Amino acid sequence: MNPHDHAVAELVLFYEQLSPASLGQLGRHYAPDARFKDPFHEVQGVPAIEAIFTQMFARLQQPRFVVGTCVVQGEQAFLLWDFEFRFAARGQAASAGALQTIRGCSHLLLGPDSRVRLHRDYWDAAEELYEKLPLLGTLMRWLKRRAGA
Repeated sequence: MNPHDHAVAELVLFYEQLSPASLGQLGRHYAPDARFKDPFHEVQGVPAIEAIFTQMFARLQQPRFVVGTCVVQGEQAFLLWDFEFRFAARGQAASAGALQTIRGCSHLLLGPDSRVRLHRDYWDAAEELYEKLPLLGTLMRWLKRRAGA
C-alpha cells in the first residue's frame, strides 16, 4: 500500500464535495507553497489557489468535479475527471444555462506529509470550452475544419 493513498482519497472526496464553504480547508490538502497550473492560471501558494476556486464559484453556476479514475504511484497521483457546470445566464434563472462538461486530468506531486506540492491540470481549452461558447464556438469549429482540410 502506498503511504499517500489515504491522503489522495481524501483529496478526491474534498474536490467532489467542493463548495465555497469548504475552500478554507484547502490548506489541509495543499502545502503552503504549492504550485497550481491549468490552461488559464499559474499560481503559487494556498491563498492564490483558493482565489481561483473562489472566482470559479462566482462566475459559474453549480460547478462540480466528478473524479472517475485515480492512480497513485509513489509521490505522484493522476486523476481523470469531469468538471460539470452551467454558464451564468445574465438576467435569467440560475438553471437557464445548459449543463457543460470539461474532461481533463490532474497530475499531483505530493510531499512527505502527503500534501500537494504541485497540481497541474491538463485539458483542451479549445475543444472543451471555446467551442461551446456561442460566437467564439462557431469561429473555433470553422478554424478546426480549415486546419484539417
